[in-house]
Amino acid sequence: MSSRFSLKTPKMFIRTRYEKLPGGDSQSASPLYRSGTWSKGYRSPSWANRLQRPRMSFARIVMLAIVSILLVSMTVTGIVKGRWKHHHHNKGDDRKLYHWEHYPRLRGLFNGVRTLVPYSDYVSEQNFVKYSQSANPEDNIKQRWPIMDKEHKEPPMDPIRFNPYPKFDSKDYLKNHEEVHTCYLDEDEKVELPDIYAYPGIPQNQTAPSFGSYEELGLNDKVCFDRFGRFGPYGYSYPREQGGFGLADKSEKNGADKIWSTEPKLDYGKVSWGKAQKRCYEKNKARFLKNVTQSDSDESHVQKKKVPRHAYILRTWTGYKYSEQQILTIRAMINELALKSGGEYDVHFLLHVKDDSIPIWSSDEFYEKTIRDNLPEEFWGMATLWSEQQMRLYYPEPFPNNVYNHAKAPVHSVYRSAHFPLQWFSQVHPEYDFYWNWEMDLRLTGHYWEFNTKVGDWARRQPRKGMWERASRYYIPELHGSWKNFTDMVEEEMYNSDEKPVWGPPKFENAGMLESPPETEPPRTYLADDYQWGIGEDADLITFNPIFDPAKTNWVFRDDVSGYDLELPEPPRRCAIITVSRLSKRLLDLMHRETYLMRHHMFPEMWPPTVAFHHGLKAVYAPHAVYFDHNWPLGSLDGTYNHPPKPTDSVFGWGEHNQLGNSFYYNAGFSSELWRRWLGGREYDQGGPIEEENGSGRLCLRPTLFHPVKHENLNI
Repeated sequence: MSSRFSLKTPKMFIRTRYEKLPGGDSQSASPLYRSGTWSKGYRSPSWANRLQRPRMSFARIVMLAIVSILLVSMTVTGIVKGRWKHHHHNKGDDRKLYHWEHYPRLRGLFNGVRTLVPYSDYVSEQNFVKYSQSANPEDNIKQRWPIMDKEHKEPPMDPIRFNPYPKFDSKDYLKNHEEVHTCYLDEDEKVELPDIYAYPGIPQNQTAPSFGSYEELGLNDKVCFDRFGRFGPYGYSYPREQGGFGLADKSEKNGADKIWSTEPKLDYGKVSWGKAQKRCYEKNKARFLKNVTQSDSDESHVQKKKVPRHAYILRTWTGYKYSEQQILTIRAMINELALKSGGEYDVHFLLHVKDDSIPIWSSDEFYEKTIRDNLPEEFWGMATLWSEQQMRLYYPEPFPNNVYNHAKAPVHSVYRSAHFPLQWFSQVHPEYDFYWNWEMDLRLTGHYWEFNTKVGDWARRQPRKGMWERASRYYIPELHGSWKNFTDMVEEEMYNSDEKPVWGPPKFENAGMLESPPETEPPRTYLADDYQWGIGEDADLITFNPIFDPAKTNWVFRDDVSGYDLELPEPPRRCAIITVSRLSKRLLDLMHRETYLMRHHMFPEMWPPTVAFHHGLKAVYAPHAVYFDHNWPLGSLDGTYNHPPKPTDSVFGWGEHNQLGNSFYYNAGFSSELWRRWLGGREYDQGGPIEEENGSGRLCLRPTLFHPVKHENLNI
C-alpha cells in the first residue's frame, strides 16, 4: 500500500497492544459453550482473549475505511477484467451462426476400434439417422454391434497386412512388364521394407463422406486404419532405444501389439532414405527406360509395357520444423511410393532458401550445409534448393499488363509464383512423366501408393466429353447416384444452360498465343462423340478440388493476370484452390514456355488449370472422399457448393465459410481436428487417451486426404 500511494503509514494506525473489551470473558461465539455438562467450569485459554473484537477507535475506523475501499476497488477490477477476458475468449459464441452450423452434428467418425464390424454389416451414420425416424419400429434400420464391455476392450477383429500392389512376380504381370526387383532399406540388402496394417472392417455408424467415392476411384473402402497399424511399422509406437519414437506411451493401445507378431521393429536412426531410393531405381530402371530390356533372351524381344515415372515433390522451406508425426508420414511416402513399388516414384524435397544472401550457387559447402541445417538427417540426399533470387534470373521481368495484384507482392514472390520453382524443377529433371505438387500440411490415413496410383488410373479412364463441366462440380454420390448418372446429369444441365461445352482449345481474342499440341484438336464434333475421346489418355492435370471459372466468383485473386493485352477482354481462366495436384511433363513444358516466351503469368492456383484449358489438355478433378462435421441436407449441399445463386455466394469466394466444417480445403477447420483426434489427441475437450480407454477405443478411418494440418501438438 505504501508503494502504491507513496505515503508512510501514520503512527496513529500502529497498535502496540490489544485492548480488552468490557464483558469479554462472558461472550461466546457458539451456544455449544453454554450447553452441556462438560462445559461447566470451563475457562477460556489466555490466547482466546486476544481474538475478541477490538475497540473501534477513530484511528481504526479510518484505517478500516481505507482498507475496505482498496478491497472493493481490487474486487471490482478483478471482476471487470475477468468478464473482459471471458467475453473475448468466447466472443465467437456471440456471433451469428452460419446456416450450416444449425444442421445436426455428425459424431460417427469418432467411433473407435471396439465398434468394428464387417463391411457387410456397416451402416453409415447418415443412413442410420435417415432410416431410424419411423414411428413403426419394424420400418427402422436394423444394425449389428460388437460386444463392448470392460472384458472386451480389444477390437473384435485383428489387423491384417495391407498390400495394394500388383503381384509383381505373377505370370500375368511379367507377360507385359519387366521384372520387378525387390528393394531394401540397407546396402547389404538384409533389412526388408516394412508393411502397414489395416482392420478388415469399419466402425459401426461411422460417418460416410459427403463428397467423393472410394468405389469410383478404385480404393479399398472395406478397411480402416488406426494409428498403430498405419504408423507403427515406421517407428510410431516402439521406444527410441529400439529405433522408434515411442509416441504411444499414454495412448489407448488394446490389441495394437498384434502387428509385431509378423512385423520387425526397425531402427530408423540408421536409414538413409535417399540412398535406398537411388538403389531401388538402379535395380529396376529397365522398367522405365525406353528400348531397354534386362536380357537378350527370346522373351526380352517381346515389347513390354514401360511404367511411367513420378516425381513426388514436397514443397518445404528453410526454418521448417519437422514434427515426429510428420517424419512418420514422410517415411511412409518414401517406402510406399518409391521402394515397395520398385522405383515408380522418387520423393524429392524442393527446399525454398528464404535468405537470398546465402551463396548456395557459389559453394557446394554452403549448399550441403543448408540442407543439413534444414532437413532431418535421414532425408539428406533428397533435397533440391531454390530461391526467389534464382527465379528472378531464370524468369526475368517484365511481366507486363497486370490486371490487379491483390496480394501487393512482387511477381517472383513464392506467394504469387509458387509454380516457378516447379517449372524449373521439371526442366532440370526431365526424366519424369508426372510431377506431384505436394504441400507440407497434407496428411493421408490411407496407403500412399494405392491412393496416388488409383487416382491416376481413374483419370486415365475419363473421357474428354463433359470433362471440364464435371470437373467444376462436387460429386455427391448420395444425391447424384453413380458416376455415369452424374455424367448424364452434368450434360443435361449444360444443354439447359446458355453456355457452350468446352471441346478442344477455346477460341478467344488475344494478341499472340503459343500453338497448342496438334493432338488436342478434337477428332470429331462434340455431338458426334460418344464419350470415347480421351479414354486411355493420361491426364495432364489432376486436382483435388473442383476446377472452376474464377470469373463467375468473387475469389480475390481472380484478376492477378499478367502479360495479356489490356485492350482486350481478360482471357478465359480456370482455377483449383490449393495447388496440390499431379502435372504432366507436357503441361509443365507449356507452362515454362508460356512464362519465359510469352511473359504470361497468373496466380498459382489459376496457372496450371488455365494453361491446360488454353491448350486443350486433359484435366480432371479427382472425387476423393471429403467428410463433414454437420449433416447437411443433400439439396442444400448441392445448391451451396454446385449451384450458388450469385457469384458472391460461391464457396470459392465469400461463401468459403461453408468449407470450415469439412476435411479438405485451404481453411477447413475440421481437417486438423479430425487428424489430431485420429492421432490420439484431445480437441475441444473431447477425445484423448482417457476417453478412448473408457469409450469405444482409438479412431479407425478409411483412406482420407486431410488439408490443412498446421500442427501436430497433441493435447493428451
